[in-house]
Amino acid sequence: MIYEIVILAAIAAFLGLRLYSVLGQRSEHEEEPARHRFDAPDSQVPPVTGHQSAGPREPVRLRSVDNASSANESAIRAIASADPRFDLLAFLDGAKAAYGMILEAFWEGDKETLRELTDDDVYAGFAAAIDARTEAGETLENRLIRIEDATVHSADIDRRTARISVLFVSDIASLTRDKDGNVIAGSLDDAVESRDIWTFRRNVDASDPNWVLDETDQG
Repeated sequence: MIYEIVILAAIAAFLGLRLYSVLGQRSEHEEEPARHRFDAPDSQVPPVTGHQSAGPREPVRLRSVDNASSANESAIRAIASADPRFDLLAFLDGAKAAYGMILEAFWEGDKETLRELTDDDVYAGFAAAIDARTEAGETLENRLIRIEDATVHSADIDRRTARISVLFVSDIASLTRDKDGNVIAGSLDDAVESRDIWTFRRNVDASDPNWVLDETDQG
């Protein structure tokens, strides 16, 4: 009897080892399961996509207490409903990047970058100011020191066109030189607080995920 039990135990142990070798180990050449993700567009020009950049697709989270007032929350939700990939924090990150790029392009007279990031009316205003500055022989040496805050000021969606206005609070050092290189205004030693309200626009049905600057105003 004892001999039979030993034999049965040995057989059970052998079968257990075989099952473990088949089910309990991963072949060195077996690939990991593919992770579900979607490719994000180039975030540099222009950077305002408002879409999650990578990773599993998740339900849109507004984080509305910090980034949108209750008056604007319904509009933000409507935009998110019209464009399920919309993400408010990603939009605000892109808006801050666009704010810096557009200011620097304007200060440097870079019309090509401005053309890519703004709509026709805003571009025309920037271009006219650049032309006037060039004609006067003036140059700017402005510096964006920091963006202190960027919050949703207002939002709406009219038919399929979404607009979100962002209040930027930033520190900017400004200096203007004349055609002879003399300083005629400002100083790079003292940064001044600037409050700007910029409105970004996008057709939620468009294949292009990027938002463009639609309007500028002082906060």
